[in-house]
Amino acid sequence: MNIHPTAIVDSGADLGADVEIKPFTIVEAGVVIGDGCSIGPQAVIRTGTIIGPNTQVHTGAVLGEPPQDAKYKGEPTQLVIGSGNSIREFVTMHRATGDEGQTVIGEGNMLMAYSHVGHNCQIGDHTLIANSVALGGHVVLEDYANIGGMTGVHQFVTVGTMSMVGGMSRVTRDVPPFTTVVGNPTEVRGINWRGLMRRGVPDEDRAELKKAFRILYRSEHNISDAIEIIKRDLRSTPQIEYLAAFLKRIDEGYAGRQNNPH
Repeated sequence: MNIHPTAIVDSGADLGADVEIKPFTIVEAGVVIGDGCSIGPQAVIRTGTIIGPNTQVHTGAVLGEPPQDAKYKGEPTQLVIGSGNSIREFVTMHRATGDEGQTVIGEGNMLMAYSHVGHNCQIGDHTLIANSVALGGHVVLEDYANIGGMTGVHQFVTVGTMSMVGGMSRVTRDVPPFTTVVGNPTEVRGINWRGLMRRGVPDEDRAELKKAFRILYRSEHNISDAIEIIKRDLRSTPQIEYLAAFLKRIDEGYAGRQNNPH
């Protein structure tokens, strides 16, 4: 363990093996930092934050501040960060609101400089959140989602797995998995072909997704009718089944957001 003499680490913090705390960093009581983490310099880790092993927290990041939510009354909540994440300069992440609530970051994610993760967000594994992205409260990012720089994501939005959101977008509705979206507001522009290739999705399965895209976004069918056509006419693949189920949840949700309270 290597703690710089200018760092302030509360005796009630739980630090794992081979943790490095750099100059002028503050670690409060009740924080848990896993083995092999590097924190700071000038980072602030607040009470209720749990950081998994081998995560790198860079200059000026502030993790575990209370939620920016008028409903929050000081109840104990957490920010839980998995292993192997890269949290770059001046990233902010807030704890949850609601008794025993959690804001959760999975494993192997990269959060670039100045990005913000709001209260009660649920971030999966291996996502990329580019510079100055702002995620509102209760946002869900599924595994391998990619959010371009300076994008704002409305509260309760779900961004589907292996999707890509173009930079400087305004995301107010759920982003279907496997797609690329961009704009203010966002529009679905196509299938995330290269991302699917990187994840090893076979050519023939990508071709089925392209057919589904045309039915959904290049025809005059509404969502519920398009889902029925896709299930009836296209070959069943794991991606097609997941896409259809995701879209059905959106259709049954509120304001284009499957998790938004009515």
